[in-house]
Amino acid sequence: MRENNLNIKLENLIQKIVKELFFLEIPLEWQLPKEEKFGDISTNIALKISSLKKLEPYKVADLMIERLNKEIQRSLLKEDIQQIRNDSGFINFFFTPQYYYKKLRDILIYKDKFMRFKIKPKKVLIEFVSANPTGPLSVAHARQAVVGDVLANVLEDLGFKVKREYYINDEGARIDALGRSVEARFKGLEGKEEFPADGYLGEYIYDIAKEMKERKIQNNFANYAVRYLLKDIKNDLKNFGVRFDSWVSQKVLTKKRCIQKLISYFTKKGLIYEKEGAIWFKSTAFSDDKDRVIIKKDGSYTYLTADIIYHHYKYKRGFGWLINLWGPDHHGYIGRLKAAVEAMGKKAESLSIVIVQLVTLYKEGKVLPMSTRKAQYITLKEVLEEVGKDASRFFFIMRRTNSHLDFDLDLAKAKVNQNPVYYIQYAYARICGILRKTDIKIKPSKLKYSLLKEKEELELIKVLVEFPYQEFFVFKNLDPYNLTVYLQRLASAFHKFYDTQRVLNNIDKELSSCRIALVEATRIILDKGLRLLGISRPQSM
Repeated sequence: MRENNLNIKLENLIQKIVKELFFLEIPLEWQLPKEEKFGDISTNIALKISSLKKLEPYKVADLMIERLNKEIQRSLLKEDIQQIRNDSGFINFFFTPQYYYKKLRDILIYKDKFMRFKIKPKKVLIEFVSANPTGPLSVAHARQAVVGDVLANVLEDLGFKVKREYYINDEGARIDALGRSVEARFKGLEGKEEFPADGYLGEYIYDIAKEMKERKIQNNFANYAVRYLLKDIKNDLKNFGVRFDSWVSQKVLTKKRCIQKLISYFTKKGLIYEKEGAIWFKSTAFSDDKDRVIIKKDGSYTYLTADIIYHHYKYKRGFGWLINLWGPDHHGYIGRLKAAVEAMGKKAESLSIVIVQLVTLYKEGKVLPMSTRKAQYITLKEVLEEVGKDASRFFFIMRRTNSHLDFDLDLAKAKVNQNPVYYIQYAYARICGILRKTDIKIKPSKLKYSLLKEKEELELIKVLVEFPYQEFFVFKNLDPYNLTVYLQRLASAFHKFYDTQRVLNNIDKELSSCRIALVEATRIILDKGLRLLGISRPQSM
């Protein structure tokens, strides 16, 4: 993989100037401006300095730009940087065409590894979905599944050692209710049904009961139901293109011995006390808003107890960074679990929790009812049958993870340009068709890249060179959303280029070679982006 030397050199230079002028060490954050007038990349470091030093942002930026210009003119960076501007304290960099030509050449030589940022990879565990095995996976679980899977793909591509894990909540009140529900339906087959008030009403409960009846199994209803539903869940995830490296059982982890070890460990650290017959964890010692019960009066443990034991098991396996994907109903648990992590002697930032918001499904312009209580909800399996894997995966991450998602089933399966999946895949297939029709052999080191000077050509090159930034932003924000927006922009830039510039049968062979090279570079990046999203790359449509 080739490092993005310009960014690394710029980052080192900026941090050197910040230290010399303001006696500070501040991490640098790059941004991609939305408008061309604000440059090719931008940083808000002057705003951060102004806040710390109580100075005017504009003046800080001016001082930094003055030093940057002097340093750049004395180095090879002047070949790549055309101009630096101050916009209300933001420092905006404008690159030369030569810089973009070099990056295009790098794409052709190094393929999808043409540029990287400075990142120290860690051993990462991503825990996601982890739906209670009390029913089929819903669309809310489906969204968590694809977000987690794409995050894992991106982190692996950036060099992290990633493991995907599913935590099976296979004990507790909901599992007991599942067992009673199946038992009631089982007895109902014999005309003796008395259904529990907190039971599960789905048709799948009948299916489990019928199978148990056929196999003449008359006990352990909950255990059988959990195994049945886990098999169904695993099959749905496989069809969705989501894999897991490990499946961890709560029942196995929370043996009495593990709970006693936890109590003993926290007691030695002075973090446990008794009150009103219960055992409490002193989580306020780690900025939680109140202390938490871990053992109830009746001797049973709380959800937090199981979570603490599970996360201790995660760290015990050598993972330096834990990422949990949770639904919005778990938002209140973040503070208490972060406190527990610190109580284990780990840094709070070693645990990242991503809240994945809910989904509303639309069909024929109407909202589809979603009530898990009444067993009236659309499952992942039904969505896959309706629109297919590719559209499902893309549409579930078309909005920021922390935003509610509206999923239009009709649009997802339509073969029109308004469907972003179709639009992107059509661009890829169109490229493959172009490359099949030419016998031009691309030699990256021999091309005269300066021939690519039309507006549509330069715009396409600029979008291609953005890709490593977009992948880096997924890592920084733990959100794959921006990749979906980027791939739509890339497809649009390609379609505009091809519709306005002659690529095949061009009289000018040198120019034609350059344009075929640009088409191939676009194929490389589209291929990489779609692979990260787990979406197929059709060679014809």
